[in-house]
Amino acid sequence: MSPNPSTLWNRVRWLALLLVGAVAYGVAGYVLIEHWSVTDALYMTLLVLSTVGFREVRPLDAGGRAFTATLIVAGVVLVLVLVTVVATWVTEEQMWASRRRKRMQKRLDAMSDHFIICAYGRVGRAVARDFEAEDVPFVVIDPKEELEERMLEDGVAYLTEDPSVEHVLERAGIARARGLVCAVDSDATNVYITLMARSLNPHVLIVARASEPGSDVRLQTAGADRVVSPFVSSGRHMAMMSLRPEIVDAVAFTSRARNRPMRVEELLIEEGSELSGKNVGVARGSATALALRNSEGTVTTSPVDGLILKPGDLLLTLGDES
Repeated sequence: MSPNPSTLWNRVRWLALLLVGAVAYGVAGYVLIEHWSVTDALYMTLLVLSTVGFREVRPLDAGGRAFTATLIVAGVVLVLVLVTVVATWVTEEQMWASRRRKRMQKRLDAMSDHFIICAYGRVGRAVARDFEAEDVPFVVIDPKEELEERMLEDGVAYLTEDPSVEHVLERAGIARARGLVCAVDSDATNVYITLMARSLNPHVLIVARASEPGSDVRLQTAGADRVVSPFVSSGRHMAMMSLRPEIVDAVAFTSRARNRPMRVEELLIEEGSELSGKNVGVARGSATALALRNSEGTVTTSPVDGLILKPGDLLLTLGDES
């Protein structure tokens, strides 16, 4: 864990109290011994404690010189204490950061069949929350150090590194990863990350974010399995809600009646998928099969459970989010 802020505050507080005490001691001494005004006494005290080296405000007698010697010693002690506090704080910060990096790397090394999320912005955080809800292991890579505190608070495994660097992806366990989500704001960076991830793990599932028109084609060419445009998706959803609000209301009513959130999912049966050769009843589980589109493009609504699934089929289901 990080250095205790209360402990650091106690050190600084005691240092401040010592400084105030030394100033009060110096002012009182010059006023009582040399009979100076408070202003002159304060000025002389600050000169001595700061070791600036200007001449005395007024000539000192033997008692004044002896008192000034004690004030000089107090100033030296304060400087030594200050240096010690600062050095200790810096050392503790460095040691804690080093221990934190080692613990985090050990946590990453133990991961397998996990997801890697590149960037912890709004999209990346939304993906992370859904992964947590599904109890799916994941690691976040984001070079922005200002996000480190947020990631610590969220309790996620993370690396404050550039996800477009090869050894960073290797540290995140790309070779053992189940999938990678490219949620960086830059489409060019997402393309580069996709190319690198595909070369490091030819079998990893890559879902990439596209912001600009034409980026989806480049990402797919680079090796992305799925490309999502948050702006296009949200625009389509808003258009659907505007043009056909009765359907949205019907879904919302069903969800409230069951008191459980509902979700529509698309299941694509790919070559080598464990669902290939299985029937619709096995694939849908507890969900409801809404439609099936085969590889030729023919759509069957409310497919029967005994219908066998083949590569290229797309099954649309509706069920509880849990």
